[in-house]
Amino acid sequence: MKKQRWHAKRLTNKTAPKKAPNTMKKSLKKVTRNAPSLGDLILAVSSVSRNNRETVAAVADLLESGRVCLNSQGRKIRARVV
Repeated sequence: MKKQRWHAKRLTNKTAPKKAPNTMKKSLKKVTRNAPSLGDLILAVSSVSRNNRETVAAVADLLESGRVCLNSQGRKIRARVV
């Protein structure tokens, strides 16, 4: 009868748990977007308002309260609501 020699390499290969496949998600690429325009603000507000008067009132309130700022070429523009 022949004796079997077990090398450390054989033992570790047989007893080592199998590696799980790489299931990590790939990181998303950062999308560069332009700043939303005044038209985008009006469209967003009008999509949830009942009529044009409500849209105008909501946009005017956003501008007057300072929650929304207007920029032109990197400079802030003051919106005056009359």
